Amino acid sequence: MGNWVENEGLSIFVVLVWLGLNVFLFWWYYLVYDVPPKFFYTRELLGRALALARAPAACLNFNCMLILLPVCRNLLSFLRGSSACCSTRIRRQLDRNLTFHKMVAWMIALHTAIHTIAHLFNVEWSVQARVEEKGTLAAVLSSLGDKPHESYINFYRKTIGNPVGGLYVAFTYLAGLTGVIITLALILIITSSTKTIRRSYFEVFWYTHHLFVIFFIGLVIHGAGRIVRGQTAESLAEHNPEICYKNFTHWGKKGACPIPQFSGNPPMTWKWVVGPMVLYLCERLVRFWRSQQKVVITKVVIHPFKTIELQMMKKGFKMEVGQYIFVRCPAVSRLEWHPFTLTSAPEEDYFSIHVRIVGDWTEGLFNACGCDKQEFQEAWKMPKIAVDGPFGTASEDVFSYETVMLIGAGIGVTPFASVLKSVWYKYCHDATNLKLKKIYFYWLCRDTHAFEWFADLLQSLEAQMQERNNAEFLSYNIYLTGWDESQATHFVMHHEEEKDVITGLKQKTLYGRPNWENEFKTIAGQHPGSRIGVFLCGPEALADTLNKQSISNSEADPRGVHFIFNKENF
Repeated sequence: MGNWVENEGLSIFVVLVWLGLNVFLFWWYYLVYDVPPKFFYTRELLGRALALARAPAACLNFNCMLILLPVCRNLLSFLRGSSACCSTRIRRQLDRNLTFHKMVAWMIALHTAIHTIAHLFNVEWSVQARVEEKGTLAAVLSSLGDKPHESYINFYRKTIGNPVGGLYVAFTYLAGLTGVIITLALILIITSSTKTIRRSYFEVFWYTHHLFVIFFIGLVIHGAGRIVRGQTAESLAEHNPEICYKNFTHWGKKGACPIPQFSGNPPMTWKWVVGPMVLYLCERLVRFWRSQQKVVITKVVIHPFKTIELQMMKKGFKMEVGQYIFVRCPAVSRLEWHPFTLTSAPEEDYFSIHVRIVGDWTEGLFNACGCDKQEFQEAWKMPKIAVDGPFGTASEDVFSYETVMLIGAGIGVTPFASVLKSVWYKYCHDATNLKLKKIYFYWLCRDTHAFEWFADLLQSLEAQMQERNNAEFLSYNIYLTGWDESQATHFVMHHEEEKDVITGLKQKTLYGRPNWENEFKTIAGQHPGSRIGVFLCGPEALADTLNKQSISNSEADPRGVHFIFNKENF
């Protein structure tokens, strides 16, 4: 169990606390509306649906308070970089910000569904009570407010029956109209957030996600109509509903119970969400300020496998290994921001990103930088670029371990370019203070061309380690996962050569996929009693495999070997 807490996403403690608070709020507010005499007559009118609508509303307030916090990137980066605020364990939880964001979103969807269904019954029964025959308690309650000096309990004041009455409530009352709008906004946000949409139609995801502005505006004013009403404290003092309801036909007569008075619940949502909304507003202002700072593209390098490298400079820009930035190119789109891992090292006087051309936006950036032209492009012809960041990721913790496993799949190798470059610079100067003693590097790629842009870095690092008699510092394994018959024949013919035919490195390229169980067991045997950091930038299926191996190969004894799994997540 302890190993699961270390490796699998959010810790069990965090998840249980969050779920526990949801359960507590649901049950507490259910009882608030289902037990006290204040809502006795409201329950007579609406039944159990009253409490079933209000309990999820409280949970919605709580989760809508949380939903914005995981996407306040600058706040999280500040907390992550502050050793006074965050231990390594807490930083690992901050790295799961998007996982928590998605969990909260699904909880919001669940409570929205319960809240909406319950209110559909409430509306139907409220409308029905206004048009049903006289003489029933529901009819008497619904008629309150028709005469002077009376306050109403049934918010529906027309005498039009269902289904027209229900539609009238949905599209003319503030609560109904805002409810329809925020529900539609939520449906669009969630459906456009699926992995397929994000990867294939990122623009759709980007634009629909900004419906959250409409969602929060609607959420704040949703309760302003005060349609949920209860008996006032003054009325309860002289009209006990548990006694007086039996004689409802005599209310207001001499010697009988006075007519009950009612008032609406004041809106409460704004009290829950105003703090996070202010924080998020500050977040967006910081992003806007950063986006206005001048960024100069100093160099554009075209690499094989539809990959370009942008080298940039920006005044005051400081980074750590493995961090990422958001990039906007107004020549392509004035609104879209896209995340890219930094491939440069902190020791370099520029910062760089590698961009694989896989969609409309990246294709537009490729053309804007003049990469589609044969002639040399002058610096002044480079497009304007806005940069927000850098932001912290799990890869920042690489130098906190003595032994690490770095696993990159395809273009997912980019975070480790920054790490390996930084290691190279440290060895070029002084590595005596470097805690990191051993790197196991794995790169999985489908195509041979993908190796070319990264091979130079590995060759430099390989030579540097050998010069310093520390060739064992870096063990790297490059796996080619896709090849044809002609390539295989060529590889076999040149297998005996000193250097690899693909990469030019002494370490030969391997074919197929790693046997992860064997890899973990071998590393565990070579480093007993160590905490080994496992860092991945790659697909979810590989993440699941590595996470399971990290758990199964970690020992229960605190003094034994432990694999700590980390995944790039932005």
